[in-house]
Amino acid sequence: MLALEVVSLPVADVDRALAFYTQKVGFRLDVDYHPTPTFRVVQLTPPGSSCSVQLVTADSAARVRNLYLVTTDLAAERAALIERGVAVGEFRHKAPIDTWEGGFSAGLDAQRRDYASFADFEDPDGNTWTLQERGYRAP
Repeated sequence: MLALEVVSLPVADVDRALAFYTQKVGFRLDVDYHPTPTFRVVQLTPPGSSCSVQLVTADSAARVRNLYLVTTDLAAERAALIERGVAVGEFRHKAPIDTWEGGFSAGLDAQRRDYASFADFEDPDGNTWTLQERGYRAP
């Protein structure tokens, strides 16, 4: 068995990134270990996930792109993030879904099918995230 447990996320300012992910995105702080002035480990976990991110100071422009956060209700999750101050892009869905060849149309998939609807946001350092809907059940 192999399990992805941690993804390193390059940031310019660990404290700023920590505030963004815990206060705005809702990640849980697992570890903030700072035993010396030059060594710090900050690990966060998205709600409901078994994979965490570690905030790593990076002076380069290299950033992580297209990390996926899966949700059962994309509309509700997007609204909650926007309410907390995250700039989340508009909904898009695979089109045409039955013969999908990489194209998208605006809005949620009308039938709310698994893996069909998306919205994106980025952190203050330019790391990008894609919200994807799976398991939606109408109320």
